[in-house]
Amino acid sequence: MIYTVTLNPSIDYVIKLDNLKNGEVNRTKEEYVYPGGKGINVSLILKELGYKSRALGFVSGFTGLYIKDTLKNKGLEEDFINLKNGFTRINVKVKSNEETEINGQGPNIDDESLNKLYEKLDSLKENDILVLAGSIPKTLDSSLYENIMKRLENKNVKIVVDATKDLLMNVLKHKPFLIKPNNHELEELFNVKLNGIDDIITYAKKLKEMGAKNVLVSMGKDGALLINEDGEVFTSNVAKGEVKNSVGAGDSMVAGFIAGYLNSNNYEKALKLGAASGGATAFSNDLATKEDIYKLIDEIKIERR
Repeated sequence: MIYTVTLNPSIDYVIKLDNLKNGEVNRTKEEYVYPGGKGINVSLILKELGYKSRALGFVSGFTGLYIKDTLKNKGLEEDFINLKNGFTRINVKVKSNEETEINGQGPNIDDESLNKLYEKLDSLKENDILVLAGSIPKTLDSSLYENIMKRLENKNVKIVVDATKDLLMNVLKHKPFLIKPNNHELEELFNVKLNGIDDIITYAKKLKEMGAKNVLVSMGKDGALLINEDGEVFTSNVAKGEVKNSVGAGDSMVAGFIAGYLNSNNYEKALKLGAASGGATAFSNDLATKEDIYKLIDEIKIERR
């Protein structure tokens, strides 16, 4: 079974207008509402690709109910914990002459609720896959993902971590199955400026040396890079298309990689499906559909370096 964890989900309210004018009344041309959160996105793309998952995390208030109802209507299995305070955050994403985001904070997560999540994770079994994705609320400690991995370290669960800064660095010693920084996050992790693919390979290898079994780096228009558990280095190109949406592209790549790996037990094929999935979401207004993904799959070329 695949489990995804979204600790601070959201309702993403996406609005489009010609020109955002501060201090004035602005009227939208288009607007969309989606359940947001990296783990949720991974679950939704996995479903498109034929894999069941169970979405875990925390929700609260009327916005939390919207997320639960929407996921159920999409046929997704969810087991979110309902918090007693506040409401699940709303993130406003304004697409105009520039992209502007206003992200909510989200509710506090109390110790009792956190322990309920730990109890759910205790039920994971050997060869299950757990995806820990995204930021955590400010009320929780940055060692949370590390604590989860410690709790599961004797169960042989494959753990995927898509996070930044200390959240990611703290888990490396526990040997996650896969991590997925993007090239900008890689710079931030090591406080360096990366000049080209050779630099990216150098620092991705450092993450592997620090404990990650597989390191997948998304590089936007430059494709993606994978260093697998055997130390082999692969790169992918990107498909051609008009970028409409950067939200969820990285999560789609993670989901595609997982599905590709489960399909084939082959890292090149996993990278190929991951790159196609990420590109398909970037070219869509919402997360990609299976049809969108497989339209691009033949455009993705994998090279061994």
